[in-house]
Amino acid sequence: MDALIFVDTNIFLDFYRVRSGGGGLELLDLIEAHKDILITGSQVEMEYKKNRQRVILEALIAQKTPDWSGLSSPAFLANAKPAKVIAKSKKTITAQHSKLKKRIASILDKPNLSDPVFKTLSHVFRHDSDYNLSRGKKTRFSVRQLARKRFVLGYPPRKQNDTSIGDAVNWEWIVECAKSSGKDIIIVTRDSDYGCNYDGQFHLNDWLRLEFKERISRKRRIVLTDRLAEAFKLVAVSVSTEAEEEEKTIVAERLRLVPEGIPVPGKPHLVESPYSPGKYVDVEGFPPGTEVRDPYTDKIFLVP
Repeated sequence: MDALIFVDTNIFLDFYRVRSGGGGLELLDLIEAHKDILITGSQVEMEYKKNRQRVILEALIAQKTPDWSGLSSPAFLANAKPAKVIAKSKKTITAQHSKLKKRIASILDKPNLSDPVFKTLSHVFRHDSDYNLSRGKKTRFSVRQLARKRFVLGYPPRKQNDTSIGDAVNWEWIVECAKSSGKDIIIVTRDSDYGCNYDGQFHLNDWLRLEFKERISRKRRIVLTDRLAEAFKLVAVSVSTEAEEEEKTIVAERLRLVPEGIPVPGKPHLVESPYSPGKYVDVEGFPPGTEVRDPYTDKIFLVP
């Protein structure tokens, strides 16, 4: 498939959710190696840098030292070999955890030196590419103008109760890149802004599909996926099994950690935000299991 790849901000942020192995970082290396075919821009860069620290801190909530009180040995077993091993391990783990906290502080404070994700994406965002809508390109003004128009008219992609034209800017730039390149398009995202996920299969929003065919070509392909590995494989880039499995784990973990909205009795189109008690979100038209964004906290939850 001769295509360009648009990587949504949420994919970049999910690199901070990789918990083991090196598969996630392999995908990061592929992003840098193939940045010539990536559609990106200052809008994606801003969204990434705006949310990076928050996602890092959220990912660290699950990382805690063991409950040592549950491993404490009775006094009469204090000299037993297993008890001594546990005590030694406690000192080692506590010391290493302290070092890790210092490393995290450095990642938050000096990402250009300590954060491998930040460093790689900085190369991508600074890359002089025809498909990088950087702040220095005058094209950004016409793209923003089109984005404002579609936002006022309520066109997708956009989030429920959205107040920003960011998604519209990204879509208009995707369309512009498709026009200028003559290539197919692959959109990699884990949000519901561009379509829906049913039984593991992603479907592009009906209006976006029609619009793409009318503005670009009925013969040109546009593919929606939540897997970066799949996108690279579609453009004939080799991806290891380890990287694919790591990404599957990330997606599964992401869904497991996303709470459901709370149904409101007698009002099927409303749910109470799981993050903002007493505040309601209109989810009319969204099927159960769809990811929607809480307008009060900007966090994702699932339609019950």
